[in-house]
Amino acid sequence: MIEPFRIDIPQADLDDLNDRLARTRWPNEVAGAGWDYGFPLARLRALAGHWRSGYDWRKHEAELNELPHFTTEIDGQSIHFVHVRSARPDALALVLTHGWPGSFLEFLDVIEPLSRDFHLVIPSIPGYGFSGPTHEGGWSAERIARAWAELMCRLGYERYGAQGGDFGAGISLALGSVAPEQVVGVHINYLPTRPDPDAGVELSETDEARLDKVRQLMANRPPYQALQAATPQTIGYALTDSPVGQLVWIAERFAHWTDPDSRISDDRLLTNVSLYWLTATAASSARLHHDAPRGQYLPCRVPVGVAVLPHDITQSVRPLAERLYDIRHWSEFERGGHFAAMEVPDLFAEDVRAFFLTALTS
Repeated sequence: MIEPFRIDIPQADLDDLNDRLARTRWPNEVAGAGWDYGFPLARLRALAGHWRSGYDWRKHEAELNELPHFTTEIDGQSIHFVHVRSARPDALALVLTHGWPGSFLEFLDVIEPLSRDFHLVIPSIPGYGFSGPTHEGGWSAERIARAWAELMCRLGYERYGAQGGDFGAGISLALGSVAPEQVVGVHINYLPTRPDPDAGVELSETDEARLDKVRQLMANRPPYQALQAATPQTIGYALTDSPVGQLVWIAERFAHWTDPDSRISDDRLLTNVSLYWLTATAASSARLHHDAPRGQYLPCRVPVGVAVLPHDITQSVRPLAERLYDIRHWSEFERGGHFAAMEVPDLFAEDVRAFFLTALTS
């Protein structure tokens, strides 16, 4: 059963957030440290201060409620999604999947341009936001993909495309594996390509430089990733109890993974953080790092399109990607980072449109 959903956060939860922010216990900071020891204190104080006294959740809640939200239960888990139908009745449907530490909010700025040509289904990953905490382990990319296939079936879509970044990329590729008769193609804006000395392919200097960056990341696993993969419950206690802890945990990723010129607004960042805080999904969202471990090869039996962004965590190497997937479309953006749909919605929407309306029909 699919039911309409409306966002309505209890006022008591907002009052509690305000109270906790007012009672934040701040650490000291080494003079002139900058980013040497982590997120700068002055910037975090400013963000937290705005969250408490300048940011208006009710305003953003009302704006979000202008979208058509729904929930349904699949595989024992509540699934929240936004469903926007195109004015074109014969339009292809697309399922757009976010990653961590993002949310369905990543796609807000591309709904209007993409819905001109596509029906859009934008779910929240199990354990994230309004899909609520998960209550059992094992929610891997493949299991989520099977849930998406069931969701699209319930909505009456027999053929559709998939798009995703971060974990959403892995989930979209898995969807192309578990439902190849329904998925026409997969477009992704994040595709790590690992060094393969036995690949037997010729690599350019740019390719080698990209692989050096991957090797550095493999040798120095980011602390957030190690914690969430090994002990997501442990870090979940801190993030669920401290709004400033939740804020900095997410804000640091946005600071490191975005194009400095993207300028995602503080309000958009705080809406995303609020979504994690108000739904108490810090621990359950972190579990995806445990249940979908890095380096896992996800087969895909349908055509793939790839968008590479210069300020992303890594940049894909095409000759290696082509050994794994049927690459029909490859774009190298000149701007943008990890949160492509938020950072460069114009480029993102055009690339998605080009893949599904041109590359797959040429």
